[in-house]
Amino acid sequence: MGKYAPDATLDGGLNYIDGADFMSVCSTQPTTYDQARTTYMLAEVAMAAGDIVIADDTNGRKATMAAKSYVPVTNSGTAQHIALTKAGDTTLRLVTTCTSQALTAGGTVDIPAWKANCTDPT
Repeated sequence: MGKYAPDATLDGGLNYIDGADFMSVCSTQPTTYDQARTTYMLAEVAMAAGDIVIADDTNGRKATMAAKSYVPVTNSGTAQHIALTKAGDTTLRLVTTCTSQALTAGGTVDIPAWKANCTDPT
């Protein structure tokens, strides 16, 4: 007997990610909302409707986060992680790594599009 998960099952976690309303560039991996938005935050940008798109992927489903350009850098440090948060309920929704780069307060940073995957069962 084969293994199968309908798209709606895989989309459960992706829909939670889709509720994020801020994307933060962080110096260290945050494990809480406050760390992502304050303690380790170097730069952040508000997410708009349509910035996260859920769709089929080659081995399941994916949420693709839109690229953000000229994001103001608030705090100097070395970017190492990207975090998605939701201000309304102060939740940390997702954390991923990014290309390490030094950021200087007063400058800007570009965040390329990236994705999170939920794979089909194997």
